Parts: sequence; C-alpha cells; structure tokens
Amino acid sequence: MSVIEQYLNKCHQITDKVAAQQGTIQQAAEWFANTIIKGRMVHVFGSGHSRIMAEEMWPRYGSFPGFNPIVELSLTFHNLVVGANGQRQAMFLENVEGLAERILRNFSLSTDDTALVISSSGCNVVPIEIAQQFQDQGIRVVVLVSLDHLKASSSKVSSGKKLIDYADLVLDTGAPVGDAAIKIEALETPVSPLSTVGGSIIVNCLKAETARRLTEAGHPPKVLTGAAVVGAERAVELFESAYDEHAHRLARLYQNVGRNHQE
Repeated sequence: MSVIEQYLNKCHQITDKVAAQQGTIQQAAEWFANTIIKGRMVHVFGSGHSRIMAEEMWPRYGSFPGFNPIVELSLTFHNLVVGANGQRQAMFLENVEGLAERILRNFSLSTDDTALVISSSGCNVVPIEIAQQFQDQGIRVVVLVSLDHLKASSSKVSSGKKLIDYADLVLDTGAPVGDAAIKIEALETPVSPLSTVGGSIIVNCLKAETARRLTEAGHPPKVLTGAAVVGAERAVELFESAYDEHAHRLARLYQNVGRNHQE
C-alpha cells in the first residue's frame, strides 16, 4: 500500500475503535444533556493540541450552546513556535503544578456541571489537576485520551497519578503509542498522528447524541447553521440567539465567583 492508503486504513481502524465505545459515549451524552437542561455548562478543557477538540465542540457550524471551552492561550498558542509565546514555554507551563486551580478559580462551579477533559497522553500536570479539581467539587468528569499512549507514558504529576485516575468515564481516541502512525522507509521515526482523527469523531458523536437527547426532552438546541442550509435570515437568527444563550449561561459561571473563598 502507498503511505496514503496506509494512513486511510489506520483511520478506518480508528472509526471501528470509536464504534466499540457507543455505550460510553451515550452515557457521557446523557450527563451532558442533563447539565444543559438545568441551565448549566459542560466545561471542555484541552491544552496543547487538545485545544482542537475543545473548539470542535463549540462554537462552530453544527454546534450549540451549553459547552464552555476553556482554552488557555499560554498553553495552546503554538503558531509562533519559538521566541516569545513559543512552544517551549507552553510545554513548560503545561506541567506547572497549581496552574489548574488558578484557571478554575475564575468560575463559580456547580455539581450540576459536567466536564470533558482532553489529553492525548493523559500524563501532563495541568489536565490532570483540572480533572482533579472538578472531581473535588463533585463534578462528573469524562476524559478523552489515547489509552495505548497513556499506558506507555509516565505521569509528570508528583503523585504519579494519570488523567484516568480522575475520570468518571474514559473515552479512547484509539491512537497508537507516540500518536504518529506511518513509518517511512529510511526515516527513523513515524509521521502523521491519529489522535485528532479519533478525538474529532468522538466529540461529534457526543455532540449528536447530546442534541438527540435534548430534543427528545423538549429542549431542542439552537444550532449554528449556514445560510446555504437554512437561508441567510434564519442563519443570522440562529447565530445571534445561540451566542446570546451562551452569554447567559456563562454569566451564571461568574455571578458567585469568590464568595466561597471569602466565606
């Protein structure tokens, strides 16, 4: 097979691995739908390239309010690569203990909330501590990891814990150890990662199942939809109402910030 055919074949294998997790996806979507019906938010956190999954969930076409993407630029802004705001700094900050608490200190959390924490390795400090912080506050945590890679990796947290140790549900992208999947003759190391493929499929399965449950419960979501599908006027109406709903939900996350700390 050509290397292109090899990669496409690997993608088919990823799809099969996701299909085997339908029950877990359905359970996660049930929790997410219950959170959204209660007027609260599903917190979605990913550092490094895992931010892609947070932004895939919301906001984009085919998405709807109810998700709070927590994307810290200091951990995810990779475009400059080197120099100020470079990759070295982001990778360093991703393993600073205590940063997760500072991030979540900005929100007034509730046990009605749920969380989706994404990390391919499941071994970096900030995602692990984010999940721990959520669980400590009685919030159910769904984690999205690459299980084979996680099992082959060492935790960078002083306790030795990994992300799955703070999970109520575990979803697996199906990516291999090291993520990259294609070996090229005479090239020492493989290329072309797969975690984004598996992660994106799972995120959109979660989105579809959550939307189904919301609709069947009498709470159909406001879905961001292109003018080519619903016409220009309706598209604008959906975008404006969806963004307004997101703002109102987000406001609830700020209205009691600091009160518990003051007490």
